[in-house]
Amino acid sequence: MESLKPGLWSWPEGEPRAVPAPRKYPDELRERAVREVRTTGRPIAHVAKDLGIHKEALRGWVRQAEADAGERDDRLTIAEHEQLKQLRKEVAELRRRG
Repeated sequence: MESLKPGLWSWPEGEPRAVPAPRKYPDELRERAVREVRTTGRPIAHVAKDLGIHKEALRGWVRQAEADAGERDDRLTIAEHEQLKQLRKEVAELRRRG
């Protein structure tokens, strides 16, 4: 295998791809924390402290949940992000062929 940057693996197509870092917090904890902030109105910092989560991580999850619910338009929804990722992948493939 040729020398690659740390964190990259060589895949069968021959293109190195970044290996995602494992998630620090389980999905169930993320969902519970966001639900608690959104349903109780408690400050993010308080909920984060109670659950042992970094407050800025929880703040990002809450913002994403708000975007997904159509409550804010300053960030992409999960669906839009996935669509953008797929389109970028297709563009890269077309450029490689062309």
